[in-house]
Amino acid sequence: MNKIQYSVAELAERFALQFSGDGARIIDGVGTLAGAGPSQLSFLSNSKYAGQLANTRAGVVVLHQDTLESCPTAALVARDPYVAYAHIAALFERLPAAPPGIHSSAVVAPGARVSPTASIGPCCVIEEGAVIEDGAMLGPHCIVGPDCVVGAQSRLVARVTLVTRVTLGKRVLAHPGAVIGSDGFGLAFDRDHWVKLPQLGGVRIGDDCEIGANTTIDRGALDDTVLEEDVRLDNQIQIAHNVHIGAHTAMAGCAAVAGSAKIGRYCMIGGNAGVLGHLEVADRVTITAKSLVTHSIREAGEYSSGVPLQENRQWRRNAARFKHLDEYTRRLSALEKDKNND
Repeated sequence: MNKIQYSVAELAERFALQFSGDGARIIDGVGTLAGAGPSQLSFLSNSKYAGQLANTRAGVVVLHQDTLESCPTAALVARDPYVAYAHIAALFERLPAAPPGIHSSAVVAPGARVSPTASIGPCCVIEEGAVIEDGAMLGPHCIVGPDCVVGAQSRLVARVTLVTRVTLGKRVLAHPGAVIGSDGFGLAFDRDHWVKLPQLGGVRIGDDCEIGANTTIDRGALDDTVLEEDVRLDNQIQIAHNVHIGAHTAMAGCAAVAGSAKIGRYCMIGGNAGVLGHLEVADRVTITAKSLVTHSIREAGEYSSGVPLQENRQWRRNAARFKHLDEYTRRLSALEKDKNND
C-alpha cells in the first residue's frame, strides 16, 4: 500500500491556509504535540497544551496566528486550528475498501432492493421492503428490517440493527451495536397491569448524521422520531420515541432524551445529561455534563444543574443540611419580617 504523504506547502494550498517555515517538508501522519515526530503534523487549539509547543518535534503545527511566534517548527496558520486539523487528518485515515456486491452468507428478501454499487457484508439480513441505495456499506451482521431505507453512501459499521420503518439519509454513519427503530417505551396502566401501546411511527435520520456505538433510537408511537441533518450522537445514548433533534446538534456519551422532547438546532448536550419528556430546548443551547433538564429552555445559552464534586465529609454535611432547607428558608423569612417591623 502506498504511503500517504504531502508537503507542508501542498497542505497549505489544499486547505487555503497560510504557512510559515519549510514548505517542502514531507508529512506522512499526525500526532500530539508531545508525541509527534519530524514527519508528522500536530495542532494547538487548547491553551492548556501551549506549554508543549516549545519542545514539540512535530514537522508542522496547525495553530492560530496568536501563537505563531512561539512555534519552533513549520506552521500552518488557521482561524480555527481544531477544524483545520480535522480536515487535514482525514487525508491520513485509511478506511477498509468495501467492494460492491452481496456476500454469499447474507440473506436478502426477494422484495428488498439493493443497489448494485452497495456493499453487503457477511451474515447481513435485509428484509422485505428494505432499500439499500447507491454506495451504501453494511458491515458484518447488520440487520435492515422491513420498510427501512439506507441512504446513498451511508455506512453501518457492524452489528447495526434497523428494526422497522427507519429511513437513513445520505452519508449516515452508524457505529457497532446501534439499534434504530426499536419499540418506544409506551405503556398505559389499567388498574392492576400494564397495557403496551403500539409504536406505529418510524425514525427519520437526515443526511450526514453519526450514531455512536450501542446508541438506541426508538421509533415514534404515532409520528416519527426525527434527527435532522448533521446531528452527531456519541456512544450509549438513549433517544426515546417521538423525540425531535434539530440540525447540527451534538450529544456526548450516555445522555438521554425522554419521549416527545424537542431539541433545537446547534445545541450541545454534555455526557450523562438528561432531558425530560415533552420539553422544548431552544436553538444554540449548551447543557453541561450530568445536568438534568426539568423545564423547557426558551433562550440560547449555557445551562447546568447538579452538585459539583466535593470532599466526602463536606458533601455529607451539605446533604444533611439540604433536608432542612425549607425550614431554614422559613426561619430566615421570619427573621427578615421581624427586622422590617422594628
